[in-house]
Amino acid sequence: MQITDVILKPIITEKSHRLISQTNSYTFAVAKKANKPLIKMAVENLFGVKVVKIRITQKKPKIRITGRTRAKIKVAGVKKAIVTLAANQKIPLFEFEAEKK
Repeated sequence: MQITDVILKPIITEKSHRLISQTNSYTFAVAKKANKPLIKMAVENLFGVKVVKIRITQKKPKIRITGRTRAKIKVAGVKKAIVTLAANQKIPLFEFEAEKK
């Protein structure tokens, strides 16, 4: 697995913004086969920052029933990594609009 294939996308929600401001932690959706050392190496190489701690959560896939016909739809699971950076380091991808002004 290549380093660029490990991180799929950033997760930008209200909770992730709160984590950034309080604990300097950033949230990413990662590949299913990614582990902590691989995620650490990918974040450090792609963004040029020092990673202190990584926490991984995995949401299991679910089956939802929707519509008038009661059709069953499979919702894919997501593996998330919450990456804590060293003090005074930032990833510019997550800048707030309020900070830019």
